[in-house]
Amino acid sequence: MSPTARKWTRIGFAGPGAIIVAIVTMAGMALWLPGGAAGIDNLVVPLVLVPLIWALLFFHACLDRNLARVVVLSIGLLVLHGGLVAHKFLDKPAVTQEAHP
Repeated sequence: MSPTARKWTRIGFAGPGAIIVAIVTMAGMALWLPGGAAGIDNLVVPLVLVPLIWALLFFHACLDRNLARVVVLSIGLLVLHGGLVAHKFLDKPAVTQEAHP
């Protein structure tokens, strides 16, 4: 990979990539975190952690020498949590047939 392509890949994963992955991770975290006593902890905790997740992804993309590790981690988080969200929205109840007298 050329130095210019490496630079733009790193910029993509540090800029818009980090924001997109952080938001998708927040949406997915709401599905696997427990609800807590009030039943809303699974919504509040991911919302509060989004800036931390974004910062970790941003600094990892900027500071890691191995660009492949940055790409694998970011795409892995995106696919994992995006899959959780997609499964939640595509999970439809079973169709039951009504008995006709």
